[in-house]
Amino acid sequence: MRTMGLAGLDELVEALGRAGYEVFGPRVRDGAMVLAPISGVADLPRGVGDTQDAAHYRLRDRGDERLFGYATAVQGLKQVLFPSHELLWRARKTPIGFDVEEADATPPKPRAFLGARDCDLRALAVHDTVLASREYADKPYQQRRDGVFVVAVTCADPGGTCFCVSQGGSPKPQAGFDLSLTELLDDDGHRFLVEVGSERGAQILAEVSTAEAVAADTDAADALVATATASMGRTLDTEGLHDVMFASADSPHWDTVASRCLACTNCTLVCPTCFCTSVEDTTDLAMTTTERHRVWDSCFGARFSYIHGGVVRESGSSRYRQWITHKLAGYQDQFGLSGCVGCGRCITWCPAAIDITAEAAALRASLPATEEDLQTVGETR
Repeated sequence: MRTMGLAGLDELVEALGRAGYEVFGPRVRDGAMVLAPISGVADLPRGVGDTQDAAHYRLRDRGDERLFGYATAVQGLKQVLFPSHELLWRARKTPIGFDVEEADATPPKPRAFLGARDCDLRALAVHDTVLASREYADKPYQQRRDGVFVVAVTCADPGGTCFCVSQGGSPKPQAGFDLSLTELLDDDGHRFLVEVGSERGAQILAEVSTAEAVAADTDAADALVATATASMGRTLDTEGLHDVMFASADSPHWDTVASRCLACTNCTLVCPTCFCTSVEDTTDLAMTTTERHRVWDSCFGARFSYIHGGVVRESGSSRYRQWITHKLAGYQDQFGLSGCVGCGRCITWCPAAIDITAEAAALRASLPATEEDLQTVGETR
């Protein structure tokens, strides 16, 4: 364990730049906390916090000097590593036919992320499994993912929609980082407790001015994590949740949710683990060039399940059921993990204030009380 001050954090960003990384960190833009390129501490949101609840998001003045005093950025790492719009190929008309140009295969400049939360890292692990670890890997994702450097930061002030602890997470990053910081601001000054998570992290940290951590620093960090753990804005009962979701397939509660759901797709756009895409083909007005792009899509779209001349999930209730059941249960069967990391973004950004934790609790309450009965209902359905 080491500690460093604000000057050391600036040195860290500079060291990453010298190592060839494009550094992304939290920045305030258009009244929201976003992930964007940074060049130093001056770009970070000093003294800015956020207030989040169902259908509610506001930035606020914390009245202190914390650089990472917010809960989560609007979107996680997905927007950089798995972008919403991506060229796949381009075809140009020739006198005798057409030539096809593949998308630029040049590996992108490696990225470094400063300020990633534990929920972001666990979402990254989900995408590593879904997009990069199966038989047919997503090559563009792999190219962007390879060489990524992560400087994670402990979440000291969870939002009103956070429930990462319920999903097995923690305010303190647990794994998947090269360096992890805990921001301390007290009578002993403004500093960061640094934990090394990889050999690359150690090499970069060697270029930064640090000091050996003392017991008071680690104690302060532990106290901060304990307070944050007890401050989750939401909880989700995950005991037997897999069986609850599948046993609820015919629940009338889906119609109740659908009566509120606008099918706006906000929840899937901000979700750090959703990965559904579609393709769009466009031709220029001269009819000489055609492009195919991959774009984010959503299972809430009315035609997302279109196949062989018909739509599989025509109703809003069936589409919401598909999303939440896949997220909380289907992922386990398909990928061996949960599709929800408890970041709460889907709750915050739903204009109808639909709360995934509340809906899961309502479904649980409508089912038989015993585990044996629950499994029987699930098998029957």
